[in-house]
Amino acid sequence: MSLILLITNYIGIIAFSIAGSMKAIEKKMDLLGVLTLGFSTSLAGGILADLLLGITPPTNLIYIPYPTVSFVASLLTFAFYKRFSHVNKPLIYADALGLGAFTASGASLAFGVKPEPLLVIMVGTITAVGGGVLRDILANEIPLVLTKEFYASAAIIGSASYYGLAEIGLQTGFLTTLILLLTFGLRLLAIEMKWKLPNAA
Repeated sequence: MSLILLITNYIGIIAFSIAGSMKAIEKKMDLLGVLTLGFSTSLAGGILADLLLGITPPTNLIYIPYPTVSFVASLLTFAFYKRFSHVNKPLIYADALGLGAFTASGASLAFGVKPEPLLVIMVGTITAVGGGVLRDILANEIPLVLTKEFYASAAIIGSASYYGLAEIGLQTGFLTTLILLLTFGLRLLAIEMKWKLPNAA
């Protein structure tokens, strides 16, 4: 695994651990609930992606630094929540950063296994949104990805962009960083511009 991809994974784990932990705190869960949502938000998408790619056991369950970082980030969020809870929309922005990081890492992983467009797009998207779906289910909410939010759409665009740019030979490290920033930027723009997907209502 390249250094850039490793760093991207850690960014995603920390960001999603914070997002999951803050969701648990907002739902008045105890410390176990905070750790559970932090872990599931940050690592479940990668576990599912590995299983889809035939990587067993999943990396997130055997490479100890990943769950360790997740638990530490969740514990720190639990301990210092009141100190930064006043920051504007911290949950949304942490979630957006995780979305970008895991879109990039998931798409990169899939492309390395087999450079097929549907595989890269599906695995990149599942890596990015899978943990958030589980988090919302555990928090007794309709998953954000299933509502009219411009959320999974950003991951789909980011994953498709990864495939297209990788096919023309863009260097992997630069490409991973670019897709992280692209997906993150799309999600932030969607939040600020209030982009919504159409629904039947």
